[in-house]
Amino acid sequence: MLPPPARTIDEVIGALDAIIARALKDGSRIGYFAALYRRVTQRVKDGIAAGRFEDGPRMERLDVNFANRYLEALAAFESGNPVTRSWQVAFQAVTEHSPLVLQHLLAGMNAHINLDLGIAAAVTCPGDQLPPLHTDFNRINDVLSELVGTVEREMAAISPVVAMLEKIGLRTATAIVNFSMTKARDFAWLQARKQAALPESARDATIGILDLEVELLGRALVHPPLKLRLKLIPIRAVENDDIRRNVEILAA
Repeated sequence: MLPPPARTIDEVIGALDAIIARALKDGSRIGYFAALYRRVTQRVKDGIAAGRFEDGPRMERLDVNFANRYLEALAAFESGNPVTRSWQVAFQAVTEHSPLVLQHLLAGMNAHINLDLGIAAAVTCPGDQLPPLHTDFNRINDVLSELVGTVEREMAAISPVVAMLEKIGLRTATAIVNFSMTKARDFAWLQARKQAALPESARDATIGILDLEVELLGRALVHPPLKLRLKLIPIRAVENDDIRRNVEILAA
Protein backbone atom coordinates (compact mmCIF):
# COMPACT_ATOMS: atom_id res chain seq x y z
CA MET A 1 0.00 0.00 0.00
CA LEU A 2 1.42 3.35 -1.06
CA PRO A 3 1.72 6.14 1.54
CA PRO A 4 -0.78 9.03 1.37
CA PRO A 5 0.39 12.07 -0.63
CA ALA A 6 2.01 14.98 1.15
CA ARG A 7 -0.35 17.91 1.85
CA THR A 8 2.11 20.62 2.88
CA ILE A 9 5.68 21.59 2.10
CA ASP A 10 6.66 20.53 5.63
CA GLU A 11 5.27 17.06 4.94
CA VAL A 12 7.32 16.98 1.72
CA ILE A 13 10.47 17.83 3.65
CA GLY A 14 9.62 15.18 6.24
CA ALA A 15 9.17 12.56 3.51
CA LEU A 16 12.51 13.51 1.94
CA ASP A 17 14.19 13.33 5.34
CA ALA A 18 12.85 9.79 5.72
CA ILE A 19 14.22 8.79 2.29
CA ILE A 20 17.63 10.26 3.14
CA ALA A 21 17.70 8.51 6.53
CA ARG A 22 16.84 5.20 4.88
CA ALA A 23 19.52 5.74 2.23
CA LEU A 24 22.11 6.41 4.92
CA LYS A 25 21.07 3.26 6.76
CA ASP A 26 21.11 1.09 3.64
CA GLY A 27 23.99 2.74 1.81
CA SER A 28 21.71 3.43 -1.15
CA ARG A 29 22.36 5.83 -4.01
CA ILE A 30 18.65 6.69 -3.90
CA GLY A 31 19.74 9.27 -1.34
CA TYR A 32 21.71 11.33 -3.86
CA PHE A 33 18.79 12.95 -5.62
CA ALA A 34 16.67 13.02 -2.46
CA ALA A 35 19.39 14.99 -0.65
CA LEU A 36 19.65 17.57 -3.43
CA TYR A 37 15.88 17.80 -3.73
CA ARG A 38 15.44 18.26 0.00
CA ARG A 39 17.77 21.26 -0.13
CA VAL A 40 15.88 22.80 -3.06
CA THR A 41 12.56 22.27 -1.29
CA GLN A 42 13.87 23.96 1.86
CA ARG A 43 14.99 26.94 -0.26
CA VAL A 44 11.52 27.19 -1.81
CA LYS A 45 9.95 27.06 1.65
CA ASP A 46 12.30 29.80 2.84
CA GLY A 47 11.50 31.84 -0.26
CA ILE A 48 7.78 31.58 0.41
CA ALA A 49 8.29 32.68 4.03
CA ALA A 50 10.42 35.62 2.87
CA GLY A 51 7.78 36.80 0.39
CA ARG A 52 9.90 36.15 -2.69
CA PHE A 53 6.90 34.90 -4.66
CA GLU A 54 3.79 36.77 -5.78
CA ASP A 55 1.50 34.10 -4.37
CA GLY A 56 3.04 32.03 -1.58
CA PRO A 57 0.11 29.65 -1.00
CA ARG A 58 -0.08 28.91 -4.74
CA MET A 59 3.66 28.23 -4.81
CA GLU A 60 3.30 25.81 -1.92
CA ARG A 61 0.51 23.98 -3.75
CA LEU A 62 2.75 23.70 -6.81
CA ASP A 63 5.67 22.50 -4.72
CA VAL A 64 3.54 19.84 -3.04
CA ASN A 65 1.95 18.63 -6.29
CA PHE A 66 5.39 18.53 -7.88
CA ALA A 67 7.04 16.67 -5.01
CA ASN A 68 4.25 14.12 -4.77
CA ARG A 69 5.01 12.93 -8.30
CA TYR A 70 8.53 12.00 -7.16
CA LEU A 71 7.48 10.62 -3.79
CA GLU A 72 4.72 8.49 -5.31
CA ALA A 73 6.99 7.27 -8.12
CA LEU A 74 9.67 6.19 -5.65
CA ALA A 75 7.15 4.45 -3.40
CA ALA A 76 5.70 2.62 -6.40
CA PHE A 77 9.14 1.57 -7.65
CA GLU A 78 10.17 0.26 -4.25
CA SER A 79 6.88 -1.66 -4.03
CA GLY A 80 7.40 -3.27 -7.42
CA ASN A 81 4.60 -1.28 -9.04
CA PRO A 82 4.81 0.39 -12.48
CA VAL A 83 6.33 3.88 -12.71
CA THR A 84 6.85 6.26 -15.59
CA ARG A 85 9.62 5.24 -17.97
CA SER A 86 11.61 8.36 -17.09
CA TRP A 87 11.68 7.52 -13.40
CA GLN A 88 12.36 3.86 -14.13
CA VAL A 89 15.63 4.90 -15.78
CA ALA A 90 16.67 7.10 -12.85
CA PHE A 91 15.70 4.60 -10.15
CA GLN A 92 17.27 1.65 -11.95
CA ALA A 93 20.52 3.58 -12.25
CA VAL A 94 20.99 3.62 -8.46
CA THR A 95 21.77 -0.11 -8.61
CA GLU A 96 24.65 0.51 -11.04
CA HIS A 97 28.22 1.25 -10.03
CA SER A 98 29.52 2.99 -13.15
CA PRO A 99 27.56 6.31 -13.28
CA LEU A 100 29.07 9.34 -11.58
CA VAL A 101 27.18 10.90 -8.69
CA LEU A 102 26.55 13.80 -11.06
CA GLN A 103 24.91 11.44 -13.55
CA HIS A 104 22.57 10.16 -10.84
CA LEU A 105 21.59 13.74 -9.98
CA LEU A 106 21.00 14.65 -13.63
CA ALA A 107 18.91 11.52 -14.25
CA GLY A 108 16.66 12.48 -11.35
CA MET A 109 16.47 16.10 -12.49
CA ASN A 110 15.60 14.96 -15.99
CA ALA A 111 12.65 12.85 -14.86
CA HIS A 112 11.40 15.31 -12.27
CA ILE A 113 11.72 18.56 -14.20
CA ASN A 114 11.31 17.55 -17.84
CA LEU A 115 8.40 15.21 -17.09
CA ASP A 116 6.86 16.05 -13.71
CA LEU A 117 7.09 19.82 -13.41
CA GLY A 118 4.90 20.78 -16.34
CA ILE A 119 2.28 18.25 -15.28
CA ALA A 120 2.30 19.56 -11.70
CA ALA A 121 1.98 23.17 -12.90
CA ALA A 122 -1.02 22.31 -15.08
CA VAL A 123 -2.68 20.43 -12.22
CA THR A 124 -2.06 23.32 -9.83
CA CYS A 125 -3.22 26.01 -12.28
CA PRO A 126 -5.41 24.45 -14.98
CA GLY A 127 -6.69 26.36 -18.00
CA ASP A 128 -6.58 30.13 -17.77
CA GLN A 129 -5.18 29.95 -14.22
CA LEU A 130 -1.77 29.02 -15.61
CA PRO A 131 -0.48 32.34 -17.12
CA PRO A 132 -0.46 34.21 -13.77
CA LEU A 133 1.85 31.48 -12.42
CA HIS A 134 4.60 32.29 -14.93
CA THR A 135 6.41 34.96 -12.91
CA ASP A 136 6.66 32.81 -9.80
CA PHE A 137 7.55 29.80 -11.94
CA ASN A 138 10.52 31.72 -13.31
CA ARG A 139 11.56 32.96 -9.86
CA ILE A 140 12.31 29.38 -8.96
CA ASN A 141 15.32 29.69 -11.28
CA ASP A 142 16.74 32.37 -8.99
CA VAL A 143 16.29 30.08 -5.99
CA LEU A 144 18.00 27.22 -7.81
CA SER A 145 20.88 29.31 -9.10
CA GLU A 146 21.78 30.24 -5.52
CA LEU A 147 22.53 26.58 -4.86
CA VAL A 148 24.81 26.01 -7.82
CA GLY A 149 28.05 27.15 -6.16
CA THR A 150 27.37 24.96 -3.13
CA VAL A 151 26.62 21.95 -5.30
CA GLU A 152 29.84 22.51 -7.25
CA ARG A 153 31.91 22.51 -4.05
CA GLU A 154 30.20 19.35 -2.85
CA MET A 155 30.74 17.61 -6.17
CA ALA A 156 34.44 18.50 -5.96
CA ALA A 157 34.56 16.89 -2.50
CA ILE A 158 32.91 13.73 -3.84
CA SER A 159 34.78 13.64 -7.15
CA PRO A 160 38.24 15.28 -6.82
CA VAL A 161 38.83 15.53 -10.57
CA VAL A 162 35.38 16.75 -11.51
CA ALA A 163 37.13 19.67 -13.22
CA MET A 164 38.09 17.17 -15.92
CA LEU A 165 34.50 17.41 -17.13
CA GLU A 166 35.38 20.65 -18.90
CA LYS A 167 38.29 19.02 -20.71
CA ILE A 168 36.06 16.29 -22.14
CA GLY A 169 33.32 18.63 -23.30
CA LEU A 170 30.86 18.45 -20.40
CA ARG A 171 31.91 21.85 -18.98
CA THR A 172 32.14 22.26 -15.23
CA ALA A 173 29.71 20.76 -12.76
CA THR A 174 28.24 24.22 -12.23
CA ALA A 175 27.53 24.73 -15.92
CA ILE A 176 25.92 21.30 -16.23
CA VAL A 177 23.61 21.75 -13.25
CA ASN A 178 22.73 25.36 -14.03
CA PHE A 179 22.19 24.76 -17.74
CA SER A 180 20.12 21.65 -17.18
CA MET A 181 17.89 23.23 -14.58
CA THR A 182 17.26 26.41 -16.57
CA LYS A 183 16.65 24.72 -19.92
CA ALA A 184 14.59 21.97 -18.34
CA ARG A 185 12.36 24.47 -16.54
CA ASP A 186 11.79 26.35 -19.82
CA PHE A 187 10.81 23.06 -21.39
CA ALA A 188 8.57 22.27 -18.42
CA TRP A 189 6.70 25.56 -18.82
CA LEU A 190 6.05 24.73 -22.47
CA GLN A 191 4.66 21.35 -21.38
CA ALA A 192 2.55 23.03 -18.68
CA ARG A 193 0.95 25.26 -21.31
CA LYS A 194 0.16 22.23 -23.44
CA GLN A 195 -1.25 20.27 -20.51
CA ALA A 196 -3.31 23.15 -19.13
CA ALA A 197 -5.02 23.64 -22.48
CA LEU A 198 -6.12 20.01 -22.72
CA PRO A 199 -9.21 18.42 -21.22
CA GLU A 200 -8.26 16.09 -18.40
CA SER A 201 -9.33 13.07 -20.45
CA ALA A 202 -6.68 13.83 -23.09
CA ARG A 203 -3.74 14.36 -20.75
CA ASP A 204 -2.69 10.77 -20.20
CA ALA A 205 -1.94 10.20 -23.88
CA THR A 206 0.21 13.32 -24.16
CA ILE A 207 2.00 12.49 -20.91
CA GLY A 208 2.81 9.05 -22.29
CA ILE A 209 4.40 10.57 -25.39
CA LEU A 210 6.35 13.07 -23.28
CA ASP A 211 7.53 10.26 -21.01
CA LEU A 212 9.05 8.42 -23.97
CA GLU A 213 10.98 11.55 -24.97
CA VAL A 214 12.26 12.20 -21.46
CA GLU A 215 13.19 8.54 -21.04
CA LEU A 216 15.52 8.74 -24.04
CA LEU A 217 17.34 11.71 -22.55
CA GLY A 218 17.59 9.91 -19.21
CA ARG A 219 19.17 6.89 -20.85
CA ALA A 220 21.70 9.13 -22.59
CA LEU A 221 22.58 10.74 -19.25
CA VAL A 222 23.08 7.43 -17.46
CA HIS A 223 24.63 5.56 -20.39
CA PRO A 224 26.25 8.09 -22.71
CA PRO A 225 27.87 7.03 -26.00
CA LEU A 226 30.89 4.78 -25.64
CA LYS A 227 33.38 7.48 -26.62
CA LEU A 228 32.17 9.72 -23.81
CA ARG A 229 31.82 6.85 -21.37
CA LEU A 230 35.50 6.02 -21.83
CA LYS A 231 36.41 9.60 -20.99
CA LEU A 232 34.40 9.39 -17.78
CA ILE A 233 36.22 6.29 -16.53
CA PRO A 234 39.22 8.12 -14.99
CA ILE A 235 36.84 10.50 -13.18
CA ARG A 236 34.77 7.62 -11.84
CA ALA A 237 37.92 5.75 -10.80
CA VAL A 238 38.82 8.38 -8.21
CA GLU A 239 35.30 9.36 -7.17
CA ASN A 240 34.44 8.62 -3.57
CA ASP A 241 32.78 5.18 -3.38
CA ASP A 242 31.46 5.71 0.15
CA ILE A 243 27.75 6.12 -0.68
CA ARG A 244 26.79 7.11 2.86
CA ARG A 245 29.46 9.79 2.95
CA ASN A 246 28.36 11.12 -0.44
CA VAL A 247 24.74 11.36 0.73
CA GLU A 248 25.90 13.16 3.87
CA ILE A 249 27.84 15.68 1.79
CA LEU A 250 24.85 16.38 -0.47
CA ALA A 251 22.49 16.60 2.49
CA ALA A 252 24.73 18.77 4.68
